[in-house]
Amino acid sequence: MWLLWALLCVQGVRAVYELSDRGGWGRQFDGIGAVSGGGATSRLLVNYAEPYRSQILDYLFKPNFGASLHIFKVEIGGDAQTTDGTEPSHMHYPDDQNYFRGYEWWLMKEAKKRNPDIKLVGLPWAFPGWIGYGKNWPYDFPDVTAYYVVSWIIGAKQYHDLDIDYVGIWNERAFDVPYIKVLRNTLDRLGLHNIGIIAADGNWEIASEMVIDPYLYDAVQIIGAHYPGTLTVEDAISTGKQLWASEDYSTFNDEVGGGCWARILNQNYVNGNITSTISWNLVASYYEQLPFGLEGLMTAKEPWSGNYIVSSPIWITAHTTQFTQPGWYYLRTVGHLENGGTYVALTDRKGNITIIIETMSHDNSICIRPPLPKFNVSAQNATFKLDGSFNDLKSLQVWYSKLCTNATKPALFTKKSAIPVTGGLFTVELGVDEVYTLTTLTTGQKGSYPKPPESQPFPRKYMDDFNVRNPPFSEAPYFADQSGVFEYFTNTSDPGEHVFTFRQVLTQRPITWVSDASQAISVIGDYSWSNVMVTCDIYIETPGTGSAFIAARVNQGGSLSNLAKGIYFWVFVDGTYKVTGDLEGKIVLRKGLAGVRARQWHTLTLHVKGFSAYGLLNGNPLWTGVLTLGPVHGWTAIGTGSFEFVQFDNFMVEADVADP
Repeated sequence: MWLLWALLCVQGVRAVYELSDRGGWGRQFDGIGAVSGGGATSRLLVNYAEPYRSQILDYLFKPNFGASLHIFKVEIGGDAQTTDGTEPSHMHYPDDQNYFRGYEWWLMKEAKKRNPDIKLVGLPWAFPGWIGYGKNWPYDFPDVTAYYVVSWIIGAKQYHDLDIDYVGIWNERAFDVPYIKVLRNTLDRLGLHNIGIIAADGNWEIASEMVIDPYLYDAVQIIGAHYPGTLTVEDAISTGKQLWASEDYSTFNDEVGGGCWARILNQNYVNGNITSTISWNLVASYYEQLPFGLEGLMTAKEPWSGNYIVSSPIWITAHTTQFTQPGWYYLRTVGHLENGGTYVALTDRKGNITIIIETMSHDNSICIRPPLPKFNVSAQNATFKLDGSFNDLKSLQVWYSKLCTNATKPALFTKKSAIPVTGGLFTVELGVDEVYTLTTLTTGQKGSYPKPPESQPFPRKYMDDFNVRNPPFSEAPYFADQSGVFEYFTNTSDPGEHVFTFRQVLTQRPITWVSDASQAISVIGDYSWSNVMVTCDIYIETPGTGSAFIAARVNQGGSLSNLAKGIYFWVFVDGTYKVTGDLEGKIVLRKGLAGVRARQWHTLTLHVKGFSAYGLLNGNPLWTGVLTLGPVHGWTAIGTGSFEFVQFDNFMVEADVADP
């Protein structure tokens, strides 16, 4: 048989690719995962009704069903804007601990419910302001920062029975060697030796520090880089540590996005010895017009309708995850195909083998980052030679995907007839933009549910009185905080109709990840809305300087929320009001006296139609005839003039049916 293999190569019939475990294995495979956070990317998922919410979760986490993820990474909420919104911290203040804020706890439990073996990772993007003692920097007091992070880990176990497997440093920001050592010592001192530190979630530069600092080397278990372009550096390889693309993909979940994902899942190992790839993000469950809309493995952005979309990256993920597990090993014999594309092979070292082949073309596998050098791929026949433990195999199961290119109809994760293996040899006819999984495992399944409800726009009339005695989540449905943190609140000082309210709870600017607005704002509704009425009761708690607003046609969220334009109706406890065309309050359209005072309930109403707006205070006209020269559509919003306590109640929005 060796002679036949040699003759095939010499005669140039086709290349023959050896798959063997003779002489040992390659690196240990650590799994494929995804990120919820960075930030608020799963915000709308929690508001789906059953059974649709559970169906979405099954497509993401359930083994042998959909993406069947091995790793789940979440943001350790830091009260700051971290891409598409803010996620609440478990410690807004030094004397405050609450392990039920936000939805990441719930989401981790849902992942564990479906796959008890899934690995959990926590990573801060931002930190509450108190950690910096007045500075926008978390490392001056490493013991304080380590205490904060380790408290989150302990709280996960104490309150949710969740065992965190790995923790990071500070997402895509500077790392601090003394802090990493303090964090490792803190974990070890508390008996958390099994929790690995991933560093530094940026580029590979920490590796050059690790090769000269044995204490740092011992502190870090995983070297994690973001968007490495399938490449690593020599220092990282020389450490012998496991190398992860601890955030990658970040691409629209269309067919090109599926191609990007297919290519990097293979090539991260083939080119870079990277043993885990983690997608940002898990599910596009945030308003589409926020930054990087539709960039999850699937889309679930309409809890009001129940509609969701199972996108191609789900099934591309399944090609690897359903037929491997963390703890398997790559074979040393992996590589590039003669006419473009790559192949990897993994084994459980018990006789099973899984081979994944991808032939993604350049134009149909471009990721948003980094730039992709040109390359060519063409149709080819590839012959593989199984050797070592796999020499006696007689057949392999086949799963196949063809991503949509031009007029070609896509085929996603379809089961084909088993391929025979004769004398250790088999040949696969490969087209362009295809993915094959060839495996000894028979457990793969393309899970399915009945078609979800049709897509529907956000309701034109929506109201929320926040009267929820025991809310399942700290956030009210559909509100997407872009700066500050808004939470359900029980107002024990008001025995009347305002017992249950919605409160902005930050009083200090957080240690930011981007340029957070100085104001707090939470958006809601349909970005296409133009002519709307917004009304809300407000209760400003800060005498002297407090303020609040309601708004319409808000045109900006995410990392540039501070630049948002629209129509903002402000009231201040000094008795004045202001109408502005921007969140920062620089574009003043009208101002005057209103008579609002602190610690009293007032009702604000804003009407915007065409190029005119008017406002009411407590049901009485306060101002009219303001020209709206800014955005012609956008979200509605509530907010505060600074990081201060303000309560909101009886929110209602109604969009004009004349809107397109």
